[in-house]
Amino acid sequence: MTPLYRLLIISAVVTLLVTAMPVCAEPTVTIDSYQVTPAVLMPGDLGTIQITIKNTATTASVQESSGILLEGKFATTTNTDVNVFIEKAGLEGNGIVVIGSNFQRIGDIGPGQTIPITFLIKAPANPGVYFPEVWIDTAGGRSTRYPIPVNVNTQISVPRWAVVGTAITTPQATRPGDEALVSLQLINTGQSVADRVIVRIGNASTSVIPKNVQLYHIPSIAPGKTESLDIVLVTDRKTATGIANLPVSVEYYTVDGTRHTENAAISLLIQGQAEISIASIETSPERLAAGVPFNLIIRVENAGTGDAKSVSAKVDLPLAGTREAFLGTIKPGNDAPALFRLGTAPSGEHTYNVTIDFSDDWGDHTVTRPLAISVTPADYSGLVIGIIILAVLAGGAWYLFFKKKPGRNNG
Repeated sequence: MTPLYRLLIISAVVTLLVTAMPVCAEPTVTIDSYQVTPAVLMPGDLGTIQITIKNTATTASVQESSGILLEGKFATTTNTDVNVFIEKAGLEGNGIVVIGSNFQRIGDIGPGQTIPITFLIKAPANPGVYFPEVWIDTAGGRSTRYPIPVNVNTQISVPRWAVVGTAITTPQATRPGDEALVSLQLINTGQSVADRVIVRIGNASTSVIPKNVQLYHIPSIAPGKTESLDIVLVTDRKTATGIANLPVSVEYYTVDGTRHTENAAISLLIQGQAEISIASIETSPERLAAGVPFNLIIRVENAGTGDAKSVSAKVDLPLAGTREAFLGTIKPGNDAPALFRLGTAPSGEHTYNVTIDFSDDWGDHTVTRPLAISVTPADYSGLVIGIIILAVLAGGAWYLFFKKKPGRNNG
């Protein structure tokens, strides 16, 4: 056997027979089958890879109970099927030329259902066995990668040995500073054992790292079996928003002693969250008096990790004037004033609520805080003094006028 022929035999390690994954508690997808047409391509030839995507759950439902509770049970119970929504399906060539773009937003697959997808490929100039990878992303942060062998002008068949693919489940989104639980499934869809499986988890940055260990060792994975790893990732509050990609390397040995490496990635979506609070409250004038209009200034602060957008505030004081204010966007660590121009208020202690509406990457939010203002009775002392002074002046003028009037007896 020539060294070249032996090298080709060793490189052909991916099985042609694919078995379905066991039923999972939470449905995801796998490659149920595939077909390369033609089976052997000549250099430069066009061909197709047709895959069949399958929802791994034969049955998956959510039980919802409602109605009146009788003897510990609800009167009405409904079961709703849980579908898997495929966001994207693509093919990474790894030496094979992929013609066309990825399939976007394919749609729902119900429990146990399948859907076929076909990729158009072009064979490279050099003969050999190539392993393009199918990448599938589903809603809810789940992803699957699966290698497919393509024979380009070689006279060897692909042996049915072990082949390990990955299925990764992440949270839909993670806040900076929170922990994220990631499920990594290692699936041996081959016809022999995958031995000495080693999984290495890399770092996206110093802000997103595995909490405990970065290296996992699995003695073996039997054909048709799945091994699951629960990985906890930690983030800090300064983690940048967006997609943080952590590289994953899966190393294993087939029965002939050949080492194989599959690369994947954990894609963690980081979304900041706004935290709205009241920084300060001011009035103008500072001392409120009955019968005097005033301005109320409430400074709204964002102490969170994401932008607070479309921020508006309103007060429920039963007074005339402007009781709503629009603030726009407040960046993390900043504040903005909500100005209310209000009419006169009677004296006394007035309790009221300020309601702040805003949105962030997690949706729409409303914050309500109880507040109070004190209004003193009107101060009429200045008016009284003015009246007294006017009275004194008027009396003095009257006295001088009548006392000095000609012809009047002044003695």
